[in-house]
Amino acid sequence: MRATAAVLLVLCLLTISHAWDCREVVNIKNLMQIDAGLGQVVATDTSQIPYYLVGDKWIRMPGYLKHITVGPAGIWGVNKDYAIYKYVAGNWVQAAGLLKQLDAGGDQFVVGANMDDTPYCLTSSATVGYKGPGSPLPWTGLPGAVKYYSCGPFGCWAVNKNDDIYLMSLNQDCQNKGWSHIDGKLSMIEVATDGSVFGVNSAGSVYTRDGITASKPEGTGWSNIPMGMLMGHVTYDLGRLWVVSKSAITMVCTH
Repeated sequence: MRATAAVLLVLCLLTISHAWDCREVVNIKNLMQIDAGLGQVVATDTSQIPYYLVGDKWIRMPGYLKHITVGPAGIWGVNKDYAIYKYVAGNWVQAAGLLKQLDAGGDQFVVGANMDDTPYCLTSSATVGYKGPGSPLPWTGLPGAVKYYSCGPFGCWAVNKNDDIYLMSLNQDCQNKGWSHIDGKLSMIEVATDGSVFGVNSAGSVYTRDGITASKPEGTGWSNIPMGMLMGHVTYDLGRLWVVSKSAITMVCTH
């Protein structure tokens, strides 16, 4: 009862203190990671059980994953052994390679980082065409070292082991011109289908990048979104900001 009262107090303070109206997601517990894109929401919990949101109901998906992503490239995930899977016709189909994190938010291409923080990209033709063993899967290694990597319509954003932030322009064929350093420090970062960028720093604070446009993909600066509790993960789609706290409380916020 005391914990519920504390959460309600935090949510009231959030509503008063800034323009985001947040509420606790009460019909799912102990989420670890969440991703939203193209009107879809997927998540994994602390037991590595994957879920897909249908209306207001969280439907358990098969298997076990430590990271899951949804976007123009489909639904992909990785398990605790770094094995890569694509969701095809209601089942997970294993793909070649090993990654610790991946993202399906690019223009029908997939990006990710492996255990050594090496970034990779899978072309749109290979991503869309992958149906299982026998389909070509030519992962392209990219320069630099990143621990978390996410793409949207205006570019791909990433953070490295020192929480430094970088931006790369990447096309469907994985062609790029390298990374550009962006000011600030974040421990994870997510790019929405509309190009919005959100992230969480090591202190559990949530930030959004201001001023992003097609002609200025790097934006103009960071704005803090007060949350009242320490956050660990964030994602955004269609006006909804989904945040998971370090204590595994999930909230959804609208602007």
